Amino acid sequence: MPFLPRLPFLMLLLAAALLPAACQTNSVDTPAADCAPPPAPFAVRHPAWAANASIYEVNIRQYTPEGTFRAFEAHLPRLDSMGVGILWLMPVQPIGQEKRKGTLGSYYSVRDYRAVNPEMGTLEDLRHLVAAAHQRGMHVILDWVANHTSWDSNLARQHPDWFTRDSLGRFQPPVADWQDVIDLDYSQPALRRYMTASMAYWVRAADVDGFRCDVAGLVPTDFWNDTRAALDSLKPVFMLAEWDELHAPPFLKPGQFDPNTHLLEKAFDATYALRLRYLLDSIGQGQQPTRAIDAYLAAERARYPAGVYLMNFTSSHDLNSWSGTEYERLGANALPQAVLAALLPGIPMVYSGQEAALKKRLSFFEKDPIAWNGYPLQEFYTTLLQLKKRNAALANGDACAEFAALPASSSPAVYCFVRRRQQQAVLTAVNFSRQPRELTLHDLGPGTYRDIFSGQIQRLGSGSKVVLPAHGYRVYERVPGPN
Repeated sequence: MPFLPRLPFLMLLLAAALLPAACQTNSVDTPAADCAPPPAPFAVRHPAWAANASIYEVNIRQYTPEGTFRAFEAHLPRLDSMGVGILWLMPVQPIGQEKRKGTLGSYYSVRDYRAVNPEMGTLEDLRHLVAAAHQRGMHVILDWVANHTSWDSNLARQHPDWFTRDSLGRFQPPVADWQDVIDLDYSQPALRRYMTASMAYWVRAADVDGFRCDVAGLVPTDFWNDTRAALDSLKPVFMLAEWDELHAPPFLKPGQFDPNTHLLEKAFDATYALRLRYLLDSIGQGQQPTRAIDAYLAAERARYPAGVYLMNFTSSHDLNSWSGTEYERLGANALPQAVLAALLPGIPMVYSGQEAALKKRLSFFEKDPIAWNGYPLQEFYTTLLQLKKRNAALANGDACAEFAALPASSSPAVYCFVRRRQQQAVLTAVNFSRQPRELTLHDLGPGTYRDIFSGQIQRLGSGSKVVLPAHGYRVYERVPGPN
């Protein structure tokens, strides 16, 4: 379901009030001397395979002309080569017919939690896809819609008492605009048991590795806490929540958003970095200076320890279909924004078609296949995600890693930072302005670095100059060995 808003004006004012007078030279993520694990109550144990993983959101319906698991499976070698670690499949269950939107309906109007949408294939096809991903060292998570079902769902027929009601005793949507779905009532213990068992069913039946949970903050946190424990008893899972604990979606009714939810403490490995997404949109459009990123990161660290994951992205199924492609929203800054999403602290996500430089909004309720056009950005994303995969300085949620913004420029459109882990380091600089910028680096220890896009080797340190093209970027990886 969509998260559509821009960063509220009040939040912009708050961010502005927190801005430092100049780019900070101290680390936002300075590691503790003993690299201690996250403090209680942050008890989630991330699966080891998620440490250097990137997420790739798979829109099965639009991915190929066939729109099936088998047709998508042919893309696994390409995605593996690109460096993808976690495949997030949008909902795979049958879609409701009653009050359906459009011809094919929304993936998020689930009719049967324990069945496969026949448009996509069979359970055996899904098993085959998951097994093929596992053979390549990739992992698969399913989109899970726990908050609501279709009007004609199995649960609505068999357990009508598991749903909330309006003042006239009728089923009701959880949000006014979501007229194709009806709201579940988590005060019902039997519903909780059924939902947990249904998620466990997919771990057992298809060997999936976790779930991306739709509008997770609308479901009680204690349900997620209990369910995570139940799933972890089967295998180590990865759980991603569509939520930001400090950002209220505007489509909610008063009282629906609880800023005291704590999804990342016991239930989820990651939530959406929605505030960062809206902030970067604002920066890319020239409405905020890049130094606002420092205030954002400082606020995140005040809220969460270093071991917590937040998901960074420039597009998603919601953003693409409802707010526009990254090229509509960000224009010429789409690629430098993608560099930031991949390399800032957090777990990065790429949406289906971004490697095709997709410049169209995909229809949400109709068949609308992606035009791949030879994958013009395949190499771009491969370079970023493979760097993420191999370089320990970029590991997800590593309390021993360091992040430091560098005072490289007085331009409000330039941002420069370094991430370090012992002898490994990655230096990133982006330029959102229409003019090239020459940066003089400060507070960077001397070393030999390789430009990951050009392959050029050069010595860098304090006093070095780096030229950034207009709407451009430079990423340097420290070369191992004596520096």
